[in-house]
Amino acid sequence: MKQFVPICVTYLLIFVVGTLGNGLTCTVILRNKTMRTPTNFYLFSLAVSDMLVLLVGLPLELYEMQQNYPFQLGASACYFRILLLETVCLASVLNVTALSVERYVAVVRPLQAKSVMTRAHVRRMVGAIWALATLFSLPNTSLHGLSQLTVPCRGPVPDSAICSLVGPMDFYKLVVLTTALLFFCLPMVTISVLYLLIGLRLRRERMLLQVEVKGRKTAAAQETSHRRIQLQDRGRRQVTKMLFALVVVFGICWAPFHADRIMWSLVYGHSTEGLHLAYQCVHIASGIFFYLGSAANPVLYSLMSTRFRETFLQALGLGTQCCHRHQPYHGSHNHIRLTTGSTLCDVGHRNSRDEPLAVNEDPGCQQETDPS
Repeated sequence: MKQFVPICVTYLLIFVVGTLGNGLTCTVILRNKTMRTPTNFYLFSLAVSDMLVLLVGLPLELYEMQQNYPFQLGASACYFRILLLETVCLASVLNVTALSVERYVAVVRPLQAKSVMTRAHVRRMVGAIWALATLFSLPNTSLHGLSQLTVPCRGPVPDSAICSLVGPMDFYKLVVLTTALLFFCLPMVTISVLYLLIGLRLRRERMLLQVEVKGRKTAAAQETSHRRIQLQDRGRRQVTKMLFALVVVFGICWAPFHADRIMWSLVYGHSTEGLHLAYQCVHIASGIFFYLGSAANPVLYSLMSTRFRETFLQALGLGTQCCHRHQPYHGSHNHIRLTTGSTLCDVGHRNSRDEPLAVNEDPGCQQETDPS
């Protein structure tokens, strides 16, 4: 195909950025205890799925582009490829949905978050996500296998085995339409509603706090309350904006993937030249966006989260230690703001620590504020 060279170059760039970024994400979460928050456990699970896509799915697709047939890796590799890509597709959307639910509970229902959003609970949720994704990927996997190209009136072509659909097309249409509805459209609508409710809650809390500040009698009390509001608003908005951007990128990158599969199931066997050309364009775009989505998440973490950016630089040996020993409080300039996923703490005096600024408190925050 004429587009092989530019596609190959694009894929290789995505591969380098994605493997490095997701590798760093997994490394900093595993190596830093303060990064092991409920939110970051979901981000770790998402990074693992992205790594699997880039390390297994992308090389196999380039191999098939360069040598469409015969598929020399055997039937087992064909089943594994379909199962892997389908599983990580479903696991990714479930991880992003779980992240959004965690944010909603943390912001809108803070009292419930302290008892529900624990590390043990998140580990069980992540395990359930992967088990559910694997289970729902089996129908599509069972419809694929090795098939040989055939010539009318001559039969099968020798050495032409390809990894493709071998099951009934009607059943495949049902599977891809159901998957797109249950694991893309429905989650995206749910996530959009949750972030709308989160935005309304944050806006209402900010207005109430501003009213509270204006009710303070002294100028010093008003200034202290105003600084506290700024810290709280900045930290919570940073985490929420990062996860909201992750959801937006997720939707943009995964929409062509589902459109590609639905379009192929509809035009297969009775497509005109124009439809075939349109499908080729959609297929190329869906592949690029599919792998781009796996590489974009670490870039978002670095751009939108100060905490992730510091730990990324630390892991690369380019930054200073981001976790310092606790210093005595000497004024507002010595306030230490610790943003660890869903955890944000405002640290003041050693014996008179201010209340958590984020509603989803995590033990990791206490670990970092204590002197080592």
